[in-house]
Amino acid sequence: MSYEVWLILAAMILAAKLGGEVAVRLNQPSVLGELCVGIVLGNLSLLGIHTFDGAAELVPVEFLAELGVVLLLFEVGLESTLTEMRAVAPTSGLVAIIGVVAPIGLGYGVSLWLLPDEPVSLHLFIGATLAATSVGITARVLKDLNAMARPETRVILGAAVIDDVLGLIVLAVVASIAEFGAMPGPLDLTRIIGLAAGFLIGALLLGAYVMPGVFRFASRLRTQGVLAAVAIGLCLLLAGISGAAGLAPIVGAFAAGLILDEVHVRPFGRKSAHDLTEIIGPIVAVMAPIFFVRTGMMVKLGGIGTEPLFLALALTVVAVIGKLVSGLGVRGGTADRLTVGIGMIPRGEVGLIFANVGAGITFEGEPLIAAGVYAAIVLMVMATTVVTPPWLAQRIRQVMRKQPDVA
Repeated sequence: MSYEVWLILAAMILAAKLGGEVAVRLNQPSVLGELCVGIVLGNLSLLGIHTFDGAAELVPVEFLAELGVVLLLFEVGLESTLTEMRAVAPTSGLVAIIGVVAPIGLGYGVSLWLLPDEPVSLHLFIGATLAATSVGITARVLKDLNAMARPETRVILGAAVIDDVLGLIVLAVVASIAEFGAMPGPLDLTRIIGLAAGFLIGALLLGAYVMPGVFRFASRLRTQGVLAAVAIGLCLLLAGISGAAGLAPIVGAFAAGLILDEVHVRPFGRKSAHDLTEIIGPIVAVMAPIFFVRTGMMVKLGGIGTEPLFLALALTVVAVIGKLVSGLGVRGGTADRLTVGIGMIPRGEVGLIFANVGAGITFEGEPLIAAGVYAAIVLMVMATTVVTPPWLAQRIRQVMRKQPDVA
C-alpha cells in the first residue's frame, strides 16, 4: 500500500472531525459536517487540486469505510435488545412495506413522465432505486442525540432490516424483467427469501444457544482484550454471513449487537456490558467518519447537465415523499410518525448498488441506465443523505422535548 493512501486516510479522519465539530457548533449532528467535508474533498479538482481524485475508489478506503459503518451498526445493536425489537415488529413490518411500495410507484411514475420514450424496464429500475433505505446515516444521528432508547429508533431499525429483505426481492424481480423480459421463477424468489430468513433465524439461535458458551470459555482466557476480540469477531462473522445470504453486511452487524445481551458477557464480571460499549465506542468514533466522508466524496458536482439535474430533483422529491408516507404505518401512537418517516429517507450506498446493477444490464446494445440517468440517481442518493441529518435532528429534539421520558 503506497504512502499516498496513508496520507489520504489521515486527511479524511482529521477533516471529518473538524467538519463534525463545525456542525455540532451550528447545532447540527456531526455526520452532516462529515458528509459536507467529503463533498468538498471530492470536488477539489474543480479548483485545480487533484490530491483526492479517485480516493473514494481506493480499495483500502472503501474497505475501511465499509468496516466503519459495520462497526457503527454493531454498536447500535449493542444498545438495543431483542425484547424491544419484538415489541415493535408488526409496526416495523408495516412501515417497511409502505416504504418500499410507495417509492417504487412514485419513481415509476416520475420516470414515465420525464422519460416517456424509454423502456418499461428502465422505469421499473428507477423505481427500485428509490425503495431501499440506508440506515447508517439515521442510526448515527439518533446515536449522536442519545435517542437510541426511543420507540422511533426501534421502529426504524426493525423496518430497515425488513426493508433490506424486501429490497433484495424487488431487485431480483426488476433485474429479471429487464434482462429476460419475465418475472423470476418461484424457486428463485423462494431461495432469496429462504436465505434471508435462514440468516435471521440462525443469528437468533446463535445468540441463544452458542454464544453463552463461547463467552464462558473466553472469560477463562488470560489474553488482554478477549471480550472485545470475541465481540468484534462475532460482528464480522455475521456481517460476512449476511453478505453471503444476499443481505447488506450492516444487517449482520446489527444482528450481532442485538443478540449480545448482558447474560453473554456476565462471565467477565464487573460491568462488562458497559465495558464492551466503552471499548467499541472509540473505535467507531474513528472508523465511522471514514464511511461518511467517502460517501460525500462520491458526489461529483462538475459536468452535470440540465436534464439529469431536473430528473434528480424530481426523483429526490418523490424519494422523500415515498418514505415520509411510510410513517403512516405507525399505529396507536407508539412512536412519532414523522420521525419514523424522516428516518427512512436516506438511500446511501444501497441506491447506488441498485443503479450499478441497472448500468450493467444492456438493452438494445446500450446500458439500461445511461450516464445521465445514473448521474440523476447519484444526486438523488446524495440529496436524501444530506437532507436527513438536520431534519431528523430537529424533529427528534422536538419529540424528546414533548415526551422526555418515553423509552
